[in-house]
Amino acid sequence: MKPTTEPRTARNERPQTYRVKNFGCQMNVYDGERMGELLDAQGITPAAEGEDADLVVLNTCHIREKAAEKIYSDIGRLTKGKTQKKAPMIAVAGCVAQAEGEEIMKRAPSVSMVVGPQAYHRLPDMLDKAVKGERATDTDMPAIAKFGALPARKRRSPTAFLTVQEGCDKFCTYCVVPYTRGAEISRPFNDLLGEARKLVEAGAREITLLGQNVNAWSGEDDKGRAVGLAGLIRALDPIDGLERIRYTTSHPNDMEDDLIAAHGEVESLMPYLHLPVQSGNDRVLKAMNRSHTAEGYLRLLERFREARPDIALSGDFIVGFPGESEAEFAETLALVDAVGYAHAYSFKYSPRPGTPAATMDNQIATEIMDDRLQRLQSAINRDQLAFNAGTVGRTCSVLVERKGKHPGQWLGKSPWLQSVWFMGDAAIGDMVEVELIEARPSSMEGLLRA
Repeated sequence: MKPTTEPRTARNERPQTYRVKNFGCQMNVYDGERMGELLDAQGITPAAEGEDADLVVLNTCHIREKAAEKIYSDIGRLTKGKTQKKAPMIAVAGCVAQAEGEEIMKRAPSVSMVVGPQAYHRLPDMLDKAVKGERATDTDMPAIAKFGALPARKRRSPTAFLTVQEGCDKFCTYCVVPYTRGAEISRPFNDLLGEARKLVEAGAREITLLGQNVNAWSGEDDKGRAVGLAGLIRALDPIDGLERIRYTTSHPNDMEDDLIAAHGEVESLMPYLHLPVQSGNDRVLKAMNRSHTAEGYLRLLERFREARPDIALSGDFIVGFPGESEAEFAETLALVDAVGYAHAYSFKYSPRPGTPAATMDNQIATEIMDDRLQRLQSAINRDQLAFNAGTVGRTCSVLVERKGKHPGQWLGKSPWLQSVWFMGDAAIGDMVEVELIEARPSSMEGLLRA
């Protein structure tokens, strides 16, 4: 921790309310929840909807384009036109904090705390300093230490995230994660089982296992046997009250036979797989340091379909990587056609400072990337609608997550992670049988069955 003596512009009273604003991936959502639990334990309560918070935590993501500049814009909005007494205390957390900690302190004097994703368990100590007017930056990266310092889980929701693995050793040439989250580490088996049980006791019926490369998780079970992610899933499956298990995000190079088999053998493991490919061209994949080929990726997906024929497939794509030709991009479109994704994320390449791709020759013009992204998303949207249409007529379980916009309307998720809305008598947390009766581009209409 690096305290500074610069005065900050926010108030020095101890905050009574807080708000955590999460950006980016599900792991940030998990981290945001845990920071909220830390603040709850300090007697600070979440700000009511529509009310200003005394403390605002900006939990940042470095993956999106111009991520740092967007954070400075948020900081400006929080303090614009406000006196020192009325301005909130501001903490910047997450990957942008890790990458640009000292720079944030220099550029944004209204920020009291900057804390990286591996150090946020020390947020209460930093808050004590901030109340005294001391600004602090903590971007240390102790291996897994934060989990032992976090309070017990109290989240009451039918769905919950559980981080099992952090960091990345793959060093894709476009990605900052190895620099902001550190090397791959796996949380201990028994710690994860204990946290999962507490989540279920608090009302979770579905748990999503999280990791930068979640299928790289490894550990020893309670009998000292080496197990991978499939072994962890099989150990979670018997927990009374846990109806559904999901995991994200996987890497093709870490996919093992037993995890593929688990999709056909573990009833609680949902028929959904998010497996990023990024490009359909082998030269581009090599330049990205992805260490897999398009053909190998397709063979892997076929094995999943053999294990679970109704599995919904999802992926990630980057268009306009330095040097990508039109013919190479066409191979990405061909891969999309071959897979028939139920869902996928696609982005234009944007350089990240410090990554090898940022200094590569033949950076692609914005207008070319825009055109390619539009064509790719058109193909993905076509296939997503086709997948949804293919489920019309099925009756499946839907986990009710929240109320809809209209009286008597409910929203939840199907086993294939489709958003489903229906009318009827239900409650948040119910698992109900719903017939899927109409497909839409990003959701399904359902009919509640008795």
